[in-house]
Amino acid sequence: MPDDYSKKNSRRSFIKKGIAVSSIFIIPRHTLGGVGYTAPSDQLALAGIGVGGKGETDIINASVNGRERVIALCDTDSSGLGGVSNSIKRFSDAKFYDNFKKMLDTEKDIDAVTISTPDHTHAAAAVYAMQRGIHIYVQKPLTHNIFEARLLTEMAREKKAVTQMGNQGASNPDQLQIQKWINEGAIGTISKVNVWTNRPVWPQGIQMKQPDESIKPANLNWDQWLGPAPETPYIPEMHPFNWRGWWNFGTGALGDMGCHLIDIPFKALGLKYPTDVECSIGTVYTKMWNADYYPEGCPPSSSVSLHFDATEKNNSPIQMTWSDGGIRPFHPDLLPADITIEGNGVIMIGEKGIITCNAYGEDPRLYRKGEPVVLGEKVKVLEPEFGHQRQWVDACKAGFNSAEHNSLTSSFDYSGPLTETVLMGNIAIRSYMLKGADSSLKQKVAGGRRSNFIGRKKLLWDGEKMKIKNLETANQFVRRTYRKGWELT
Repeated sequence: MPDDYSKKNSRRSFIKKGIAVSSIFIIPRHTLGGVGYTAPSDQLALAGIGVGGKGETDIINASVNGRERVIALCDTDSSGLGGVSNSIKRFSDAKFYDNFKKMLDTEKDIDAVTISTPDHTHAAAAVYAMQRGIHIYVQKPLTHNIFEARLLTEMAREKKAVTQMGNQGASNPDQLQIQKWINEGAIGTISKVNVWTNRPVWPQGIQMKQPDESIKPANLNWDQWLGPAPETPYIPEMHPFNWRGWWNFGTGALGDMGCHLIDIPFKALGLKYPTDVECSIGTVYTKMWNADYYPEGCPPSSSVSLHFDATEKNNSPIQMTWSDGGIRPFHPDLLPADITIEGNGVIMIGEKGIITCNAYGEDPRLYRKGEPVVLGEKVKVLEPEFGHQRQWVDACKAGFNSAEHNSLTSSFDYSGPLTETVLMGNIAIRSYMLKGADSSLKQKVAGGRRSNFIGRKKLLWDGEKMKIKNLETANQFVRRTYRKGWELT
């Protein structure tokens, strides 16, 4: 649909010129509508796909306290569960849909859309919107798999879409202090980075409940909820939140918090694609000597190692270690023994010191041998989520490649490669559970024995080609098989 963006851009040009044009009025426009009033002709026409849970706050923040106009809402559950009813009540003039394709095809005036669905439908909604000339804000992780992240990154550039991923900590000004310390060489060359989270906080590492169509909520459009995933009858308790722990729908603890936490060193150190990935996962035994084996779901805990080449900002290779399931890193030498390592955070270890912070880059601290700890200067941000959604809306109005667009902290040119890096960990985790079909595929292990698990090795990665170089079967996790009618092009 090549003409859609040009048509919408004509309208956006009119929006941009609204303030200048209004100067010809004898009575200022803000006088007619009150302080802070934005005329309908100057408003962005917004829609939300997935408007419960995080989607509720995404569409609220994008509306900038009513400055912009929300004209349509979409959610697969029309019962109002999980905050959907709050969105419907707040934006009472918006038309409600339970099918995003129908909404985007019907509501021709939509300028921009927030997408806050389960991970497995992010890409489907984003592609469909961009094909229709609509700017997009997509919750983290950007996509369900690496192929989709690369697709969205390239499509946004081609379509000239203004984009932002919903890792709001990227707009936290505390991160600027961390970047300043790195750029000034405050801790010297960095060789190790530890990143960790207390997730999962949902059921994970257990057997999935059996499908039971008889208890499907009447107002849930299950077919639309499934999206590109394999067709199956209704699975109890998967909606609205527990989908995170199952590979067909979610991306586990890494997908939930990786884009918030890995973002901090990824940006500060100017990292690119990792060169390899390796993992270890927690094992549960509910029967003596028989480890539970549920490869369709994410594990209860994991530890992942990623290596990166030296960058312009750091002239040494880096090992990044991720851990989840409540497994925290140990205190490095310069971190005082009485400092508590919180449930989510980052530690960057350099030759002259360490930098620590909590989730979203908050509470940055600099430790150097023989010197008092340096606390990052706290910058008070009065708007919700550091203005992350509002900045995207302003960039949509200003247009592609505008100063506002180029200043976004998580447009797809950045958040696409970040998401690919995060999801590399999941390729290692899923490969870790792969079993060989015959003895020829068995993997040699320490001590000369052999194992039926063929993916418990360091996986070598070609980032440009999106390909594991030393275990072909692991490449099945780079993308997914799409249900008929949900293919991505």
